[in-house]
Amino acid sequence: MSDQAARDRAGLIELADLAARSRGLEPTTDQPFSIMVKPIGSRCNLRCTYCYYLATPHVGPALMADETLEIMLRQYIDASRGPNLSIVWHGGEPTMAGLKFFRRVVELEKELLPDGWQCWNNLQTNGLLLDEQWCDFLAQNHFDVGLSIDGTELLHDHYRPQPNGQGSYRQAALAVGRLQSAGVQPDLLCTVNAATVASPLEVYRGLRQFGTGWIQFIPIVEWTSESVTAEAYGDFLCAVFDQWAWHDVGQLNVQLFAETMRVMAGGQAGLCWMAPTCGRALVVEADGGVYSCDHYVRPEHRLGDVAGAGLGRLANSPAQLAFGEAKGDLPAECPACPWLALCNGGCPKDRVDGHNYLCAGLARFFEHATPVLAQVIQMTQSGGQPDAIMAQLRAQAGTKWAGVGRNDPCPCGSGRKAKQCCWDKRPPGVA
Repeated sequence: MSDQAARDRAGLIELADLAARSRGLEPTTDQPFSIMVKPIGSRCNLRCTYCYYLATPHVGPALMADETLEIMLRQYIDASRGPNLSIVWHGGEPTMAGLKFFRRVVELEKELLPDGWQCWNNLQTNGLLLDEQWCDFLAQNHFDVGLSIDGTELLHDHYRPQPNGQGSYRQAALAVGRLQSAGVQPDLLCTVNAATVASPLEVYRGLRQFGTGWIQFIPIVEWTSESVTAEAYGDFLCAVFDQWAWHDVGQLNVQLFAETMRVMAGGQAGLCWMAPTCGRALVVEADGGVYSCDHYVRPEHRLGDVAGAGLGRLANSPAQLAFGEAKGDLPAECPACPWLALCNGGCPKDRVDGHNYLCAGLARFFEHATPVLAQVIQMTQSGGQPDAIMAQLRAQAGTKWAGVGRNDPCPCGSGRKAKQCCWDKRPPGVA
């Protein structure tokens, strides 16, 4: 960078700080918050058919300017209590910003963070650009990685094509292997849509075979033919849960199962949609615009921009606090629901006339899973080991199938014959 460019950048940063202070926008630290940064906006090298963000008009520069990046990081650090900060790098496809951009991110963080502080960087990616150089950089700089992969090759390629129509599963699978070779175990992010929901065992086993240790299932609720229905979503979760309980306790984490168990054990939900309020994860776009939430990057939810206001002030602004509190505006039947403490009405983006679109499916899952999770918590607290816990859960599940033949009514209570219902989902060891 030339001396003049450096002076220009310093001047812009100083002007931004002065602008914030002149408006009384000093950072406040009432509550911690995180930021999701979209350095290239909605630009992407895939054309996923269910993407909620691809159609978002791209505004501002093709890549976040260095000045904007530095202002944003300074403001986030100034507004934070420390010593741990959290930034999710998202898109679009954030790796299209290039390694040079992310090297600058790390350089600035090291320069700006106070002694003893650290920043947790999480890269959400489709994996197509993750060559060995990328993977080495991510490992060396301790990035967590969330990699999108929809279970099986057939399902993934149907929903996640490249612009030329070719599939992307093999590139994503290779990226998982490269990350693991570099010492990074990625979180696998799998959508549950109109097609994947019909193949829960195949999808779960397809993800499980990568051995990454963490899976997230993301329901697609986009009001299209590709959206999952609530009932099918509940059946999917129950089928996957049984496989996890019988085979993978202590070895593989599924985000929803882990978060449900955390709340049942007396902790606070780490997922915003499970919490009583939301709004503590701001989105910063490539042009520096700040929005209330990843799913609300719309003009009416633009809080301001990093050049004119402090991030801490925006996080605690009346508009943002009202946005977060609105999650608690629930239908009349919710307070009496036995699962309210676990879902708190779900994500506002999934509500229809105030009702959570996924309510029936989540209720089906909670009813099915919580008795088992209560046992897992109790046995774990009593010193039980995963193998013994799973053996007991398999034995309990097997009693329901005692004497049930293929043509007998399915013990799940559906009224269908077992061979047409849960026969393939039986616990291991059942004759």
